[in-house]
Amino acid sequence: ANKVNLAEFEARRAELEQAQAALLSGAQERAEALEGKSVTVEQKAGVDGRLFGSVTNSDIVEAVTAQTGVKIAKLEVRLPNGPLKTVGEHAVAIALHHDVVANITVVVQGLN
Repeated sequence: ANKVNLAEFEARRAELEQAQAALLSGAQERAEALEGKSVTVEQKAGVDGRLFGSVTNSDIVEAVTAQTGVKIAKLEVRLPNGPLKTVGEHAVAIALHHDVVANITVVVQGLN
């Protein structure tokens, strides 16, 4: 009986490893498509360049999907200092997998 279980276990492990490899290669493909890219988000701002609202993970996800065609999730957007609150260029990391991070620039343009 042990031999059957071992064979099943090995087959299951191979399936899991394949699934992990597929996730990793998918993440790498998305990272290559995103790395170094720049996306623009428009947000109402005052004359001093401070935003009335802020640019959140959701705003960045929408901009990335619309402007690059690459689908990302809110959880993948890393904003260590919280939502963006000023106009200008912001470096943002997109963590697509624990081994794969793409670095993009989010350009926040102020609307009057």
